[in-house]
Formats: sequence, C-alpha cells, structure tokens
Amino acid sequence: MDLRTGDPRTGGGGTQTAGPQTRTPGEPTEPESEPKPETSPKRARRRPGPFTLLVLPGLLALMGVAGFLAMTGGLSDAWSQGSGTPEARGARVDASYVPWLRKAVADCTVVKPSVLAAQIDRLSGWNNDAGALSGEKGIAAFTDAQWRTWGKDDDGNGRSSPRDPADAMMALGRRDCSLAREVTDLRTEGIVNGDLVNLTLAAYASGTDAVKRAGRVPAEAETYITEVKSLSSRYRSVDRESSGGAVNQVPGAVLAAPVADLTVTSPFGSREHPLTGVTKLHTGIDFASPQGSQVSAASKGQVVFAAMTSAYGNRVVIDHGTVDGKRLETTYSHLLSLQVSVGQAVDAGAPVGLVGSTGLSTGPHLHFEVILDGRYTDPLPWLNPGGG
Repeated sequence: MDLRTGDPRTGGGGTQTAGPQTRTPGEPTEPESEPKPETSPKRARRRPGPFTLLVLPGLLALMGVAGFLAMTGGLSDAWSQGSGTPEARGARVDASYVPWLRKAVADCTVVKPSVLAAQIDRLSGWNNDAGALSGEKGIAAFTDAQWRTWGKDDDGNGRSSPRDPADAMMALGRRDCSLAREVTDLRTEGIVNGDLVNLTLAAYASGTDAVKRAGRVPAEAETYITEVKSLSSRYRSVDRESSGGAVNQVPGAVLAAPVADLTVTSPFGSREHPLTGVTKLHTGIDFASPQGSQVSAASKGQVVFAAMTSAYGNRVVIDHGTVDGKRLETTYSHLLSLQVSVGQAVDAGAPVGLVGSTGLSTGPHLHFEVILDGRYTDPLPWLNPGGG
C-alpha cells in the first residue's frame, strides 16, 4: 500500500493513524450508547494499557517516517521493470540493466561502467522523473536538445526516449566517451594535464572549453567529480573482471631505454614544479642528457602526436597498442627537434627527436611518460636498459 494515499478501503486520502481524532466543540469524547439511568454507578475510567503506552507511540513514529520517505521517493523502486536484485548494497540498479551499462562504455577505455552508474545516481538517483521541473528527462537527465544529439533507440523497441533506461544509459555512454576522446587529445597535445577520468567528468560538468581554459580540472567541477567518484564505489560489481590485474602492474620490463643514460633527475610522483612552484603529480621521469642527444622509441608503435606545446615543448606521443588488454602509450617531451610525424610507424629504438629544453624546462633533459589505459604510471619498472 502506498502510504501517501491511505487505505483504499476507508476512502480516505491520507495516512490513517490510531491517534486522537479532531472533534467539534461540544462533541462527546467517546461515542455514547443507550442512555443510562441517573442512579447507575459511573464506570471507572480505565488507565492506558502497556500497548498504548509502549507500542503505539513507536508505531506512530514509524508510520510517520515511512510516510515521509514515500512522499520524497525514498521507498520508490526506480527499476521496477527489471527482474533481478541489486548488485551491491546501496546500488539501486537492477541486474538486468548491468549489460547495458557495460555495453554503453565498451569502446571507451577511460570510463568504466561503475563510473557511468555513479553519474546516473548523482544526476537522478535512478528516478525517471527527477529533473522534470528543469526540463531534464529520464535517469540520465537529458534535455530535448541533448537527446537529439546523443539519443537513439538502442534497445530496438521502436522508440528513442530519454525515459527508456536502456536508451538513456547508452546515450550517456556515447556522450562520456566522446568527451573522453576530446580530453585525451587535449592531454596528448599538452594543453591539459590530469587524470583522464577526472578530466572527462569535468568536461561533462563544466564543458570541454572550461577544461581547456584551465589546463586541468576547473575548480567549479571538483565537487561533481568528488561526488561521482565516491558513488562509483557502490557499483564496482558492474565492472567487468579485468584479466590484466591492477593498472600499475607491470608484466615485465618491456620498454627499451629512450636515451642512452638513464640518470634520473626527477622521479615519478608528487613534487613542487621548479618553475611554477605548484605541487602536483610529476607524471613521468626526467632523465639528464646532453643537449642534442638522441631520443629513441621505447617500443614498436605508431606516432599519434608530434608537435610543439606550451608546457611540454616539442612533444611526441607513441601508441604501442595493448598490453594485457590495456592501451599503452609513451611520451617524449622538451625535445630540441622532432624526427617523426603523426601517423608514422616506428620500431623500438627508432629516432623520434633530440634532447632539448623547450617548453617549461630548466635545462636539457627528457621528460618520459608511460600511460596505461589512460592513467599515468611510474615508467621506471617498465624500462629494460638493455633493449626492447
């Protein structure tokens, strides 16, 4: 029974309680039966029993709380269409919809199904009508204009609707993956810096232009990112099992040394930038090397970026394909000059540029990065000084 409508058998429109009923002035407190003779002795008033004193107040309080939750949607089941049970405590997603979450980001290495589910939780709480007053529709909170761009009839039921959960999840996945590609390109070009998941969520919350202007996650997007990433822990069970282990797990020293001398002048990890004074993650390793020294490809792959950037100076990015199902890229920055171009295939040891000090640099060195599945990882364990 819906606590908001009352018991249909009574014809009432509100929650029924066992408490005192309102009466008009002069109305008897208790219903009267047959009039009793004046000489009849008065019946003694019974004191409240244990049920009235102990149990009834608790029941009234419980009914009040339940009524409040019902009116605010706290007792509603956002996935009444599904046939499964929740995958995790606190995760209000039906098991029959988990394949759609996975399919929506199947071609996107940056956004995981748990992140997509957390976004929906943050946007609507899995409530199809959560944004009705603001013009947003469905669990993924699409406006009509946004739906014309991203919406499709993905479940093949003959209609494309933001109120169709399957269509909504697929549309949000397309939108997120498109943003992930944009921020990946921006980071590859050295225009922005930071974790790709955070940058993607920031682009969703504030727009790609805001991320580009800030060069990182803009301040106004930080709260949204924190909330989504906190919620994502509820939905980890919807992620596919990974065969490759942890993100930073190295399957062996598979990369050749990019320079002849691997003297480290600044390791991977948090540090204060020598020029800007900002403390943040140093996303690679700095190798000391003389100006004009040869820089070589660490492994076979394809050049996906080769150009001058403001922070990295002359920068080369090589895509090496996948390692245990994870995309592997290496970057080479602050180069004096470039010796490769975009689209060029290279082998391990092939020349890519010369050591320099272009961009934000204090002197000649190579800034070398290893990016695994869109995340920076310590390059040192990957390197095999003896060869590829």
